[in-house]
This record gives sequence, C-alpha cells and structure tokens, in this order.
Amino acid sequence: MAKKQTHLFHPEYRHDIDGLRAVAVLSVVGYHAFPNFVRGGFIGVDVFFVISGYLITKIIFENLYSGNFSFIDFYVRRIKRIFPSLILVLVTCFTFGWFVLLADEYKQLGKHIAAGTVFISNFILWNEAGYFDESADTKPLLHLWSLGIEEQFYILWPLFLWCAWKYKLNTLIFIITVAIGSFVLNIKGLERDIVATFYSPQTRFWELLSGSILAWFNLYKKEDLANVKLINDFFLLRILYYERHEAVKKTLRNLLSFVGVLLLVYGFWRIDPELPYPGKWALVPVLATTLIIAAGSKSWINQVVLSNKVVVWFGLISFPLYLWHWPLLTFARIVLSESPSLEIRSAAVILSTLLASLTYKFIEHPLRFSQNGIIRVAFLVILMVIIGYVGYITFLHSGLSFRTVNLLNYH
Repeated sequence: MAKKQTHLFHPEYRHDIDGLRAVAVLSVVGYHAFPNFVRGGFIGVDVFFVISGYLITKIIFENLYSGNFSFIDFYVRRIKRIFPSLILVLVTCFTFGWFVLLADEYKQLGKHIAAGTVFISNFILWNEAGYFDESADTKPLLHLWSLGIEEQFYILWPLFLWCAWKYKLNTLIFIITVAIGSFVLNIKGLERDIVATFYSPQTRFWELLSGSILAWFNLYKKEDLANVKLINDFFLLRILYYERHEAVKKTLRNLLSFVGVLLLVYGFWRIDPELPYPGKWALVPVLATTLIIAAGSKSWINQVVLSNKVVVWFGLISFPLYLWHWPLLTFARIVLSESPSLEIRSAAVILSTLLASLTYKFIEHPLRFSQNGIIRVAFLVILMVIIGYVGYITFLHSGLSFRTVNLLNYH
C-alpha cells in the first residue's frame, strides 16, 4: 500500500486573486496616505477578509475530503507565511522608536508589539480608541488589528470545520449559520459600541465566512450542488456551476465580475469614516469581492485587468506592503509633530513599496517555500516570543525612560 501523503494540498493558483489583493492593499495605502482622495479606501481590509476566508476554507475542505488534513502542517504554513515579514517590521519599529519616541509613546509601542506577536492587537486597540480617532495617527502598529482578526480566524476555523466534518454535519448549513450569527452581532453591535464592533472578531468573522461559503460552492459545484435543496432553485448558481450552457455561463461570469467591480468602486466612493462601520455598509465590499472571485479567472476583468503582471506583482507583495506603509506614515507624523506634506507621504508610499518588494524577495518568499520547514519554523516562533517579551518588558518599564531621544530634536 502506498504511503499516505501528510502534507497539505493547495488549490490551483489564480493570478486574478493576487490582482484583487493588489486592489485591496493599494486602496488601504491610498486611504492612509491620501485620505481625501479615496475616503473609502479602508474597505480594502474587508476585501482581504473575504479572500482569506475563501482560500483558507478551500484548503481545509480539499484536504479534509482527501484525508490529508493536518493541523500541524496547516499552522506551520501559516507561520511561514506570516512571521518573517511581521518580525522584520516589529523589530524595525522597536529600533526606530528607540531613537524618536518619548517614554509614554515607547511604552505604548512596547504594548502594541507584545500584542502583535500574539495576534491580539484588535483587543488592545479596542480598549484604547477607535480606528478613525485622531490619536490613531500616532500608533505605528494600529494596522495590526486586521491581522489579529485573521489569525484568530485561522486558529479557530480549522478546528470548527474539522469537528463539523468528523461529526458529519451539513457543512454548508453550518457555515451559513455561523456567518448569519456573526452578521447579526455586527448589526446589533453598532447600537451599543461602534469601536468594539469594528475590532471584535465575532462581528467580523462573517466577512471571512462569506469567502468560506463561496469556497464550498466552488468545491461542491456539480452533483453535490444538485442535492442541496436550499439552493436547488437558484438558476443562476445552477447555470454558473454546471458544465452545459457555456455561452450563458460565460456571459454570467462576466456580469458577476462587472457588477462586483461596480460595487467595489461604489464602496470606495460612498463609504467614509463618518458612516457607522462595519454594519450593513460592509456588505458592499464583501459582496463585491465575493462576486469577483465567483466570476472565476476566465471572466474578462479577472483575466485581463486583475491578472495583469503589474497588478499581480502588487498582489504578491501585498502583505509586506500592508505591514510597512502605516509605520512609515506614522513615524513621519510623529517626527514632524504635524501632518506630513504630500511630498513626504508620497515618499513614504514609495519607500514602503520598495521595502515590501525587498522583504518579499529576500525574506518572505525564501522562508515560505524553504525545505527545512520545521527548523526554520521553530526559529521563527522563538524569535517571535523574544520580540513579544521585549515589547512587554518595555511596557512594564514605562517605555525605558533612560533613553535619550534627540533625533532631529523634534520634541
């Protein structure tokens, strides 16, 4: 008998999804650097959530179905994907902050570094201030709130899906039920605490689960789809996922992609920090992203626009670009003691793109696809623990007030 595979199977690569990542990260960077230009650019984070939910759930489903799923392998891959770039940015922020931050600022940075290493930044920020508050502009690691939510999802969701699979639950109904519950909490939460609703995982998970639902339809799109009474009469889904009606299916895919792009553009234009968010407004980027992914890689927009080499390149460096851009903008604001000029903000964006490219090429990609996985993963985990400990000590010791802060004499 042949030896059973123990490594995870990954779905076929789609250039257009990396292109969609590029749209997401560039909108967020644009919002942070030029908030008056794309006031709704922050919804790019919601786009990331849907993409993450789709890809992660598809990986889990495919490996559960084939009998190859391994929790250890799953989390090893997550560590190799997330830790290298995050460690570099955390160390850089701590080092630069040593020279330019006053004790109370450095104390807060230490707390945020410690929180970032264990992926609870959203909970820490939840108890400090809102994402759109003025004080948020002086927190170099504010943007790690979204990474916290994603990692919390990565920790919990594989276990939930594995249990549902083991006990032979209807996985589609299970996912939809959890998603609806999260969405209801999201709507109700705005009435009680808008900051908590923005940062809370239980009010955000429905966005990732929207991608999970799409992953289910993508994997079980033929005979299993026909057996699901809940959607058996939805002729659009039947046409989209059946082999026949090729001409109609092609038209429908193009239509889905086009409508998705229109919704996304509408979200960038209409949604702004003054609106209660996420709430019902988050449906706009979530639905838009779901439609674009559902359209498939062969729809015209996905194949021509989102699969363009330049766009895909930005998608490939999207994670380090997301990590780098906000600290650079924030430190510029702190050093200058005022809002940076257009030229400085533009320079920060260019520099963050350069750093993201170098980080991806020399750190993220080599470590992510390295052969000596276990040894490197152990090293990454130990290094992350050390960084978290140093951040926590910095917080406990009031920002290491013995430091001399004299860079540019900005204070």
